[in-house]
Parts: sequence; structure tokens; C-alpha cells
Amino acid sequence: MSDRVQLPHDFVPATEAELAMCLADPMWRICSGQLYQIMLKSDDGEEGGNVAPFKPNRAQRRLISRLWHRNLILKARQLGFTTLVAILWLDHALFNGNQRCGIIAQDLDTAKALFRDKVKFAYERLPTWLREQMPLARESADELLFANNSSIRVATSMRGGTIHRLHISEFGKIGAKYPEKAKEVITGSLPAVPLDGITVIESTAEGAEGEFHKLTMRALAQAEAGKQLNPRDYRLHFFAWWDEPTYTLDDDSVVLTPDDIEYFEMVEGLIGRELSQGQRCWYVATREADFSGDEERMWQEYPSFPPEAFQISQLGTYYAKQLTRVRKEKRIGVFPHVDGVPVNTFWDIGAGDGTAIWLHQRIGGEDRFIGFIEDWEQGYSHFITELQKLGYLWGTHYLPHDADHKRQQGARVVSAKEELEGMGLGGDWHVVPRVDDVTHGIRLTRKAFSTATFHEATCKKGLAHLAAYRKTWSERGNCWLGKPLHDEHSEGADAFRQYGQMYEELPKGFARVTKSKRPTNWRVA
Repeated sequence: MSDRVQLPHDFVPATEAELAMCLADPMWRICSGQLYQIMLKSDDGEEGGNVAPFKPNRAQRRLISRLWHRNLILKARQLGFTTLVAILWLDHALFNGNQRCGIIAQDLDTAKALFRDKVKFAYERLPTWLREQMPLARESADELLFANNSSIRVATSMRGGTIHRLHISEFGKIGAKYPEKAKEVITGSLPAVPLDGITVIESTAEGAEGEFHKLTMRALAQAEAGKQLNPRDYRLHFFAWWDEPTYTLDDDSVVLTPDDIEYFEMVEGLIGRELSQGQRCWYVATREADFSGDEERMWQEYPSFPPEAFQISQLGTYYAKQLTRVRKEKRIGVFPHVDGVPVNTFWDIGAGDGTAIWLHQRIGGEDRFIGFIEDWEQGYSHFITELQKLGYLWGTHYLPHDADHKRQQGARVVSAKEELEGMGLGGDWHVVPRVDDVTHGIRLTRKAFSTATFHEATCKKGLAHLAAYRKTWSERGNCWLGKPLHDEHSEGADAFRQYGQMYEELPKGFARVTKSKRPTNWRVA
């Protein structure tokens, strides 16, 4: 929108010359409310029959002012970005010839609804004189082609051809429900946008995985590093719930628990501003009414800061308090391998063909975790090869209790321990005795966190597994069961539990602890 003419958005043209000047200004066309109309939502969030002139709200104006070649919008709900982009794309197609504008949605029904209720709705309600000047050449259920050979269409993918303006709506949901479709968007639709075009990817979060999470974390890292963006880089636009003026509630009946107060104080420290009592009440009331108190859903739909949108709730997790303390005491940072000190390994050989290994050195009073390795459907030789590449002096390799069980391996009957010992890695091999109850092993591991430090870069995946390791939830009983959930986080957590169960018996460290770098806390810009 660099070709804008500086006109007040509320300017009303009185002559043909003034009208021509207004129509030449994209910002006047979008913001004046005199060209485009939209369908308003009712109080329950459904599209209703009320029609109003489109005038961008505060968040929408902020996006327009910062629009880049490639844009990622991580947002709170109900801020109207899909409506805004639909109007932007329609305006671009109407006033620029030979342009292709597209909107991708998670499924065909959603795509057609966006087209009907936002794009077509706005075009059909243009002033009659303007619509007559910009007639349709062709119309279908998913595309409008104008007489100037520009078009706007909706689909679930747009591979092939050139798309000058592309909007991907709720990409997080596409990745969560249809991961193959998300990959198709990345490999097919995005490359169709030229470098001088504009892409807008917009979504609430859907967990700490998937294409939207990857793109967002990369854009966030670039923003935090102050990187000067090139046209191929994504600019992150974060819109927190607390920055929306309407998200406040004057209600003395809303009860804030001590945990709520602690949470708001933490948020205030991160964002560098105070939250009003009305904002606090709105947040708690919305969480309780809309999400039945589910804090994880609230973080996802109304995040306070970018990483929180992808954060997993600590409810039902086994090691949340321990990891919080580790971070608070800055025991996650740069703790590299120390030459000459034996490296121990703690293994889990999962029943689902997954294997996880933690690498550990005991140095002075610290238990340093310097690496984490995991893979699925790989033989023991793969992991031995990966460990040999490191060239470390090996201490003791701690295996789970079933590593002593003998199994038929070709013509031999051997245990996992015997097979691994024969591969020449070096060091001693030890099987950790079985505990009568896995929760007892978890309790021992919680105690063992007291001296643990983690090298942030090489243990990142392992730390994510520890944070997500949780109890099994019973839908029938509506409660947490006293047993761990077996999922993709189990192997990493079970491997770390071998350390917890052996903690008291590990040889004492003998090297002097060296000073380590500590990471700085994240701050909202």
C-alpha cells in the first residue's frame, strides 16, 4: 500500500475530482467505510443479518501499517483478520488489472462460506455506480473474475499458476487436522506467490507441532534477534488479548484465585505493562465460561505472549514444578561437554520401536545433561553409530529393567544388554532394577532434578518431552488416572527416569564446575 494518497479516512468527496483522488488512495478505499460493507456477527459469534460499513478496528489498522511480503498472524480470537484480508484482496483485484488473489481454508465448506459471506457479500453491496464500472466477467461458487481480468477465488490448495495475493486462513487447524494438506500448502501454494506479492498466514495455535508452529517459531526467533527481513522472510504479527480494548469486564462477582493473580503478575513482567482489574476479570470469566476453566485452550485462543499460544498446560504433568524451578534457577543454558570426564547414558528402548538416550556428566555437585538422542524403528547399531560419532570417553550406560530379557535374534538368543555390549562402544553396561510401581520411579526422578542442569540446544527435544509427560485422562471419570499416558513423549521421559532411579548410586563427580552462560528471559517487543 505504498501508493497511498494522504487523505483523512473520514473524508467525504463532494466533486468528481475529489472522488477520483479518493479512489486512487487504497487506504481511503479500505478505511473510509464508504465502499465496502460487511456482515456483522451476533453476540453468539454467528454471522447475522446486520450489515455495517467496513472500518478497520485498531488491530486491523496495525496489521495494514506493518504489512510485509510474507506475514504470519498469531492472534487472539474475534479480531476480524479474515474479514480484513478478504476486503484487501477484493479491493486489490478491483483496482488492479491482471491480478490473482486467493484464500485457502481448511476445507471446501469453510472456503465457500468465506467466499459467500465476505468476498461476494462485499462486492454485491458496493455502490451501484462503482459495481457498474467494475463488472463481473464470470462468477462461480468459488471465484469472481472481473472485467479487468483480475480474480479472487477460494480453495483448499492453490498449486500452479501465479497468486499475487494469498491468504491462508487458520493454518494451525489445517496442520492439526490435515497435516498432508498443510505440507501441500507449503510446497505448492506458497511458491506460487512471487517475491513482490503478499502472503498472509493467519491462525490461532493448535499445539506445539505442525507447519504453522514451525513457521511461527522461526519468525519469532528472527524478530527477537532483530534480523532485517528480506522478501522471503516472514514478519510475525502478534495480537494479544490484552491489547484489544473491548476485552475487559466490570464484574465484582468474578473470583481471582491466588494462581490467577500469580499468572497475571508473570504476564505483566513479560509484557512490561499492568493489566487492569477489568482485563483480569474478562480473562478469568472467558476462560471459565467458554473453555470450562481449561487454561490450555485459553492460551491457545487468547494468548498473552507468543510462545504461550503453543504451550502445554501443566495440569496432569509429572515434572512441571521441577522444570519451573530448573528454569527459575537458570539451570538450562550453555553446559557443554567437559573433556576428560566420563559420559554416562540413560536409555529407554520403547515397545513402540522408539529409543531415547540422555547423555550425562556428573561434575562437582552438578548432574549435567549435555545431549539427547531419539529415533524410531531403528536398530541398536544406529544408536551406537550416533554415539561413536561424538568421540566421548564413556562411563556407564544405564538400560531399562527389561534389557536383561533374552529374545530370539536370528540364530542367537540374547538380551538387549548383551547385544549392545558386543558393539564395541566402550564403557560399562548396567541394567537399572525394576521398581514395583512406575510412580515410585517418578517420585525418585522428581528429587533428582535438584542437581540437574541442561544444555539448552542439545537437550531441547528431551526437555519438551519431560514438560509434556503427563497422567492419563479419563473421559468417563472426568479425572486424571494414576498412570502415565503412553504417547510420543514416553520414551524420552522413561529414559530420564532411569537417571532418577539410579541418582543416589551414581559415582560422585570430580571435576571443577566451570562458569556457564545463562539464557535471558523472553520479552515481548
